[in-house]
Order: sequence, then structure tokens, then C-alpha cells
Amino acid sequence: MEMKRLFRLPMYLAMGAFVTMNLVACDDDENGAGGETAQEQALKLVIEDYVNNSVIPTYKGLADAAIELCDACETMCDAGVSGLTEAMVEDAGNKWITARRYWELSEAWLYGAAADYNIDPHIDTWPLDKVAMEAMLNNPTQMNQMKDKESAATYVSNSLGQGLLGFHAIEYMLFEPADAQTATTSPRPINKFTQNELYYLAAVAGDLRNQCVRLEVAWSDEGTYGESSEKWGYLSSAELEPTFYYGESMKNAGSGGSKYKSYAEAVQELLVGAQDIVDEVGGQKIGNPIGHGEDNNPDYIESPYALNSITDFVDNIKSVRTAYMGYQTEANVTESYIKPVNHSLSDYIKTVDADLDERVQDAIDNAITKIQQMKEPFASTARDPQYAQINLDAQEACQDLNDILDEVMNAVQKN
Repeated sequence: MEMKRLFRLPMYLAMGAFVTMNLVACDDDENGAGGETAQEQALKLVIEDYVNNSVIPTYKGLADAAIELCDACETMCDAGVSGLTEAMVEDAGNKWITARRYWELSEAWLYGAAADYNIDPHIDTWPLDKVAMEAMLNNPTQMNQMKDKESAATYVSNSLGQGLLGFHAIEYMLFEPADAQTATTSPRPINKFTQNELYYLAAVAGDLRNQCVRLEVAWSDEGTYGESSEKWGYLSSAELEPTFYYGESMKNAGSGGSKYKSYAEAVQELLVGAQDIVDEVGGQKIGNPIGHGEDNNPDYIESPYALNSITDFVDNIKSVRTAYMGYQTEANVTESYIKPVNHSLSDYIKTVDADLDERVQDAIDNAITKIQQMKEPFASTARDPQYAQINLDAQEACQDLNDILDEVMNAVQKN
């Protein structure tokens, strides 16, 4: 089974000493009352807004949506094959789309809890392992483990391979495109579900809920969720309580207990996270299916059953935009979780190199625009000659964005 991605070590580990030397070399008269340089004072505000208004609210939206998705899948399971309705499947599918949006909008910060707890590959590996799925569904011993609501999610989390878990396993159960050329999908017909599939669906949705809640709680300040809260209860039951609070660590850079020696180092991790997802979208998510990626695998299609591939790619670049600029409101889009920021990395770069900031914003907009010109179903259009240039343009726009983020990294290091 092909894994989703190869994780790179955070760049801040390699660059920390260099940045620290630069900061120590600053003149004393640039220091504030607390001994912080002017840069550190500015970047502290950037990081505080980034964590409080972007990262944590996105994960809260994800966790809440995953809880609703799990509830909808449990409703389907409780109804059984005899009581299942089209409305139930459609409702669960809509909730999958909502949860999927928040996940893709978080992928510019896949470091921290998503990496340390292995959550990213756990909930977002593709292609789906259909052979193993069929064997599992016909294995009485495994299926009996999924019939107990109290333990099913923990069982699948600990016992099933990543190709049988997460968003894409649930997606496969809830969506079914009419054919390989149709650009819209439909809820999976109710007469195709077996009771074992419903048990499996509910168990995997429970595990997805737990993993998404773990992301939110691990980034929130310690004590935000008490032991009596619903979300802490999910984690406690699955023995997934956080062992580190990533938001606090980032907001307290330079202090004891933080993994960051400085706010400049924290910003470097922000940038590495943004570059990682831009590189993945261009080099793997787009590159592999079209034949211009690391593996050139035509079956490496993200979200092929919901036909959500292009939306996934766009939302990934929007996550980069959020990391750099804070959440940007758009026409006909309401957002009750993610908030605009008062101090963005974009604001800071403007004070250092206004032309660079403008070029970064243009590169982000261009990547979004070029990807939006791609067509579903991506499994069909990825290697269709009539879409070849459109697909290549989108990949090139991602590379351009990645390159200019290198310039932002250099600007942070120099100042």
C-alpha cells in the first residue's frame, strides 16, 4: 500500500542555531524592555494570533464536524440495512464534506500533534486498501470486535492498517460516482450496504472523531477541556489524552517548556509547514496522477469517491494563505470558527520587504486560481490530453509559491 507522504524533519531543528546567533548579534538598543529584539516582539504577536485565531479554531471546527459525522454514521448503523434511508446516507455525506473542509484547511500546520501522534497518515492515507477491506468485512472475528459501540473505535484504531481508516474509508462507504466521466457524485445507494459495512463505518467514524478531537485539545491551552467535558471523555476512553500542549509551546517561545528557542524559530516552523503542503499538492497530489510527480501513480487520487479532489487541493492552498495572512473571508462563505488576525506574517513581511509580501500574496492567489481551473473527476482528467496544460499550470503555480516562501524564510532569518 502506498503511503500518503514522507515526513521531513522540521527545518527549524536545522536552522535554530543559525537564527539564535543572528538574534544574539542584534544591537542592545534594538531590545525591548523584556530583552526581546524588535523582531521577536513583532513575531510574538504574529504567533499568538496564528495559534489563537487560525490553528485552534480550525481544529475546533474539524473536531465538532467529526463528532457530527460520527453521530450520523452511528445513526446509519443503528438503523441497520432494513431501516437505512437515502436521507441518512446523504446527511452523513454532507457532514463528511464539512469535516473534510476543515481538515484540508489545517494542512499547512501538519507539524505538532498531527505529526507527533501520527494522526495525519492515520486519518488521511490513500489509495484505499480495497483488498484488505474486503477480507476484513468477511472476517467474523474482526467484525465481532466492531459490534460493541464502546470499544469499536479503539479496536479499529489499534488493529487496522492506515489504508482502512480515516476520511477515505468513510468516503468510500458514503459516496458513489455514477461513472468515470461524471463530474458530480451521489450518495451510495442504500441497497448496496451490508450490516458489516455499517458496523465498520461507525467504528472508523468513531476513530476519526477521536483523532480530530485530539488535535484540538492538544493545541488548546492546558486546562481548556476538563476531565468532565465531552471531548476529554472521548480521549480518555480511547487513551488518547495529550501529552504536550503545542499551542502553549509556540506562544511561549523562548521560555522554559517550549520547544522553540525564539519566535523567529516558531515562524520558521510555520513556514516549513506551509511549504510542505504546497510541495505535496504540486508534487504528489497533482504530480503523481498526471505523471509528473515523485511516483507517477495514476491511482494516487485523493478523495475520488466524493469527487472532492480539486476542492481538497484548493483548501490546502487556502490553509497556506491562512498561515501567512490569517483567514480571508470570501463571498458566499460563512465561517463561525476561523477568525481574521490582527497581526499576520504578511503584516510583518510588509515592514521588511513590501514587494516580497505582494509577490507572496500574488503567488497564493495564482495557485488557487490555477487549481480551480482543473476539472473533476480528477481520476479521469488527470491524464486526459485536453487537460494536460491546465494540470501542469497548476503544478507549476505550486512550485512558484514554494519558491517564494523560501524568500520569506530568508527574510525572517535576516531581520
